Parts: sequence; structure tokens; C-alpha cells
Amino acid sequence: MSGEEGVRLPFADRAEAGVLLGERLTGLGLRAPLVLALPRGGVEVAVPVALRLDGVLDVLVSRKIGHPANPEFGVGAVAEGGEPVFDGGVLARLGLAEEDLGRVVEAERAELARRVGVYRGDRRLPAPDGGDVVVVDDGLATGVTARAALRAIRTGTPGRLVLAVPVAAPETVRAMRAEADEVVVLAAPPDFYAVGQWYRRFDQLDDTDVLGLLGSWARAHDSV
Repeated sequence: MSGEEGVRLPFADRAEAGVLLGERLTGLGLRAPLVLALPRGGVEVAVPVALRLDGVLDVLVSRKIGHPANPEFGVGAVAEGGEPVFDGGVLARLGLAEEDLGRVVEAERAELARRVGVYRGDRRLPAPDGGDVVVVDDGLATGVTARAALRAIRTGTPGRLVLAVPVAAPETVRAMRAEADEVVVLAAPPDFYAVGQWYRRFDQLDDTDVLGLLGSWARAHDSV
């Protein structure tokens, strides 16, 4: 099927989606942006994006906060450098208060710190310092982790904050426009159920994959 402006769905894989996304982003006039990928899947999309935009690639770790009895059901998220972000409507429907999620938040912060250590070591996340920032993920379902990431970046005063994904649920795209200066989405199909349904190949990535992708970007970037 076709997405917005003739984009063919499903994408072959995240790399193909990243190439197409990078081309779309060239129309924004970004200047050597800081491209921040949400690991793990967002890193594979972000590598060709960063190369196409002549940007600097790094990761911004954001973790979903799940329901205490059902960790896969997200009720919020937390990103490095930011405070937890909760979906107030969902909490109200479930009869939960933010205070009820203290242990879950603590566990997710611990996993977040572990991943930051694996991906970046002692190196700090680059500061926006008024420059262009592009946040990249492989897709948006509820958008809760992207929202936490965008709010964390806002504290670093970026000049222009762009959220870029290959595919997203239409209602999530509308909600994200309140969080970023620009939201770039290649396709927002109405029959959206999960990100993976829009990729022919949607392998689960691990930490080794992320490090390999970051290394491939560094080698390609250094050779230019």
C-alpha cells in the first residue's frame, strides 16, 4: 500500500526507512543537526538520516514505564536528563496515581543508566546549545517514549527540535505536534496497530547491534 506522498508500505527494513526519512528531512534546511536516536530500533533508522544530513549521531535513552501488573502496557516513560512523563488519562482510567509507580520508575531508571553506560560510557550526551536537534525512532504507537525524550531535550534549549519517524499512528502524530517544532512522518496509516506491521523485516535488536550501528556511522562519517 502507499503512505503519504507515495511512500510504499511496508518498508523493507529500518535502514530503507532511514534513507527515505533522510531524504524527506533535507527539505527542512537543517544545519549539521544533532541526530538523537531512541534505542534500540531508532538507531538503525538514524544512521542513514545522520549521514544524509551531515549530522552528529548519538543515542538518547528513553524507557517505557509499564503498569505494575502488566509491564508491556505503557503508562508513561522516562528519558535520560528528564523527569518521568505519565499519561494522566490512562492513570485515571486505571485508578493509579504517579506515586503507585515509584518502584517501576526506579527499575526503569536503573535500566536506563545501564544502557547509557553501555552505549556511551562516561561520555556525556552532547548539549543542543541552540542548534538543530532531530529525534529519530523507528515508529510511534502511543508515542510515550518519544514524548519523554522530547521534553528532556527541551531542557537543553535546542534551537529547533524535530521529531522524525518513518511511520506512526495518526492520533499520535497529532499529539506530538505539541511537543516538537516539526514532526516529520513518512506515513500515518489509519489502520495502525503496531510499528512492526509496517516493516517486512523487523528484527529485535540488542545492545551489540546498537554498538555496531554506532560504529558503522562513525566509520562512514570519518571517511567523508
